Amino acid sequence: MNLTSNDFETLIPLASKDTKAAKTAGKERAIFKLFTNGVNTARDDWVYDLDGSVLKDKVTFLIDAYNKEFETTQQRGKVDVKLVSKIIKWSAGLLGNLGRRSAEPFSKARVIESAYRPFFCLAYYADPILSDRLTGNHGECFGPTFAREAKCFALTAPGASKTFSSLATKGMADWHFLGDTQLYPIKRTVDGVEVENITDWAFRKFTTHYAAEIGKGKSARKITKEGIFHYCYAVLHDPLYREKYAQNLKREFPRIPFYKDFWQWATWGEALIALHIGYEDVAPFALVRTDVPDVKASAAGLQPKALLRADPSTGCIDLDSETTLTGIPATVWTYKLGNRSAIEWVLDQYKEKKSKDPTIRERFDAYHFADYKDKVIDLLMRVTTVSVETEKVVQAMKVASR
Repeated sequence: MNLTSNDFETLIPLASKDTKAAKTAGKERAIFKLFTNGVNTARDDWVYDLDGSVLKDKVTFLIDAYNKEFETTQQRGKVDVKLVSKIIKWSAGLLGNLGRRSAEPFSKARVIESAYRPFFCLAYYADPILSDRLTGNHGECFGPTFAREAKCFALTAPGASKTFSSLATKGMADWHFLGDTQLYPIKRTVDGVEVENITDWAFRKFTTHYAAEIGKGKSARKITKEGIFHYCYAVLHDPLYREKYAQNLKREFPRIPFYKDFWQWATWGEALIALHIGYEDVAPFALVRTDVPDVKASAAGLQPKALLRADPSTGCIDLDSETTLTGIPATVWTYKLGNRSAIEWVLDQYKEKKSKDPTIRERFDAYHFADYKDKVIDLLMRVTTVSVETEKVVQAMKVASR
């Protein structure tokens, strides 16, 4: 069980720890020079929010509480875990910082957009003191303020027990974006300068392999590093690739085969990245909205009860006790990231949930689905389009890679 008998070891490594650590280009033997884990905050409820003003209030409170403990710790001469205030959430990382440095006042410049879950972004306060795993590695990938927008794709990290998934982002993403998540940006920063993250070694491998296929002359479309980035993203979506190498992808970094017709695959990858990064701008799918007033809720002076549940068998979504969306194509449910379809990820994130953190729950829990209802309807229509178009590309790949 779970044994493999395939050619995975002969394929080109997407990434490796040796290439990441290599001090010279001559020692690089993978497609990407740098990769990084998604950011692991250890206190999501404190440093993420849909509402920028609520985020500011939470982070300001967090910083003030932390700095009071820092001053007390300085006077005491050591960190005493038993004595710190439980009004904020502590972790090994934050307690470690408590013995070394104070937190700077809230700065709007630290608020960035981050991909929190598939097709769901939040405002994130990017301060290394307040997030346990926000490091210089992230700075090299996304710039010194962690806010650089550039093509990037996220993959399920090796060792994760969940089904392998991939999804492009335009920048930073959370560690749990795709279960356990690693990020592969097209660019990186070296000494303040943006450079290619696709290695010269990979460029030579691709150009050599495809020299005969692409040919020579002015009309030949030469291999580019951006093309390699798109090609890899396409291959990682190929259903036959995922099926053949399913066990390998659970245990180690992906490896990339050389498929016939490089530019066809690169074109598919570019189309998928445009869909997945630009999901908020694609044309909305024409779902049918039906509103039936919730008389009981209205009579009681209440908002309709939030439901946010989908029924794939009928192609229907119940948003709340008043509003239903119908006409969802069957193919939408087949485009999955992990165990959920794309639109089910959206529905899950917009549900009304009580925070487990007592301070957040009592002081800062201002979320109501009704405030975002129209936004969610629009988003669901657009993610429906993304799902349908993604499945079209994936089915074309399935035919080509047989």
